[in-house]
This record gives sequence, C-alpha cells and structure tokens, in this order.
Amino acid sequence: MNKIPVAILGATGLVGQRFITLLANHPWFEIAELAASDNSVGKKYGDAAKWQLPFEIPEQLAQMIVLPCDPARVQAPLVFSALPTDIAGELEVAFAKRGAIVSSNASPHRMDADVPLVIPEVNPEHLALAEIQKQKYASNGYIICNGNCTTIHLALGLAPLHKRFGLKKVLVTSMQALSGAGYPGVASLDIIDNVVPYIGGEEEKVEEETVKFLGRLKGNQTDKMNMPSLQSSVSALETISVEYADIRVSAHCNRVATRDGHMETVSVEFAGDADAKPKYADIVAAFDEFRGLPQELALPLAPNRPTVYRREKDRPQLKLDRDAEKGMATIIGRLRECNVMDYKFVLLGHNTLRGAAGATVLNAELLYAQEML
Repeated sequence: MNKIPVAILGATGLVGQRFITLLANHPWFEIAELAASDNSVGKKYGDAAKWQLPFEIPEQLAQMIVLPCDPARVQAPLVFSALPTDIAGELEVAFAKRGAIVSSNASPHRMDADVPLVIPEVNPEHLALAEIQKQKYASNGYIICNGNCTTIHLALGLAPLHKRFGLKKVLVTSMQALSGAGYPGVASLDIIDNVVPYIGGEEEKVEEETVKFLGRLKGNQTDKMNMPSLQSSVSALETISVEYADIRVSAHCNRVATRDGHMETVSVEFAGDADAKPKYADIVAAFDEFRGLPQELALPLAPNRPTVYRREKDRPQLKLDRDAEKGMATIIGRLRECNVMDYKFVLLGHNTLRGAAGATVLNAELLYAQEML
C-alpha cells in the first residue's frame, strides 16, 4: 500500500524524537519531512538532534535535512506537531489554512471550541468538530489535539467510571517525571533532593481539559452521527459543540526526580444517591472491561487494554509498569474507600508515549481509519 507522507514539526525535541521512533516503521505513515527551529535548519537531522532515546536514529532519517517550520516549505498532507507553546498557535493555523491536517501535541488550541481534543477510547465523536474548521479555513485542513500528559492518563482512568456510574468531584495530585519538562528540563540542582510543587499552567490544564474530554458532543444533528463513520454534512455540523462534563476537578501538580512516567493519586465522588453508588467490585470491573474504538478497529498503536488494574498492594510502580502495553496504557491500583470522598486510587502512565507522541499518532490513526485524511 502507498503510505501517507507525514511531517514532524519540532522534530529535534524530546517529543519529536518519540515521533521518530513511533513513525519510522509505521504501516500507514511515512516520514517525508522533518522541521525544527532556525538553529537546526539546513543541518542533517542526526547532527541537529541531541538524541535522548535508547534507540539508534534510522539512518535514512539521520541523513534527512531539517526544514524550517514553514507551511510553504513543508508540504506533507499530515503534520505532527511537537512545537513549543509560544509558537505553535499561529503556525498550526497556518498549516491548517494551507490544507494540512495537524495532529498536535501542543497546547494553544486544545480548548478552542471547534478543535477536537481527543482520546480515541474516550470521545472519538468529537472529531466531528474538524468539519467546522474546514469550513472556517476554506480548506481541507484542520487541527486535532491530544491533551496534556497528566490529563490524558487521568481522563483514561476516569472515563470507565464516568461512563458507567457518573462522577461529581475529582481530586488529583500528580508526581510528574522530568521528561515532561522537555530537554534539558529542570536544572539538576533544582530537582536533586527535592520536589518542586509547581509546574506552570499544569493544574489549569488538568482541571479544564478533563471536563472537555469527558464532555458530550451536542447539537441538533449530532444524534444522526453514527460511529464508526464520523463524516457528516456541514449543515449538520453548524450548531454542534462540546458540553463539558459536570465534574469539579481540583489538581495539585508536582515535579519529581524520575525520568519517565507520571504518577497520580486520585479521589473521586460519584454522582447520585449514596445507596446507588458503585461497590469495589463494580469499579474494578469497569477498569478491567474498558475498551474503545481503537481496540475495535485494531489501530496499530492501540493498547489491548487501555486501562490495566493491578491487584498487588504496592502497584503500580514507575519502573515496573510505565511501559505496559508499549507505554500506551494507564495503569491503576490501590483502589480503596475514601473517608472524605467515595473512593481513591493510584494511576500512572508514560508521559512521552501515551501522554504525548503516542497519543498524537493514535489520533492520526483514528483519522485514517475513519477516512478523514
């Protein structure tokens, strides 16, 4: 089969490097262009990238010349964005106006009303918003975003509970790995023998993105949209929007001295009367049985189990569990009753795989399977 040519923006950074490893031998996509900052433009990728991953750069990509992040120079129809926040906003719109489909890991457009913020197992129907962008930009281009690395794993852990039982309140405290800060990240003298109780903008992202992920698509025609086909007429999409989930989320975010993997402690309060609230076995079953459209469609990066519940009393642990399901699952454990809310548990996930590049590629795989590319 003919593979779809793709470009990676911000290819030399840590998330860009993850894109390289995930796309180098992808069955549907082929890396055609690599783009990065002015400091890297014109260099061979192998010389421009300070490689941080325990894999060799594929030789043909190491020899590829780095292009500027310019929609007039980068011509691939599908673009993966690992751009820094301060430049991603305008550039991603420029690529969409050029007609490119932008699958983005950057944050500027995540909360835009017409941009799908998607976890394929959780809210694939939100992809319908892309048609509104195509109309706005008068092109076939649009932007689709994955969420913040902490939020993705939180939302994956909450989705089975919210879909079955309904959630009212969530309290989450994160312990986030250094790789989440990119390279070179946090200075060693700031993080060794320390925990930093502040990550700029992180708590707001967790609190805002979670309720968009768990929200429902509404509008006078959305009941006519059937999965797995997400295509619909423009007239049917003119009034659609996302109604955010009615859940109050409070987040504390901390940077800790681990390399990869974000751990989160979560307390939840369920909606409804006390007598109707789920029992321990019901909650574990919800985690165990949770599946979504990526599993149904057997997407290449889809984990067999998007949520993995561990029964051991001291799991999950970063070194033991962050790479489960090739780093594409959320690992959950230590479910127990909570004296303040209803239940509490621990979850973790790989922040640069499912929390970043892997999420971006999985979103593009869903677009491909839905014939939206």
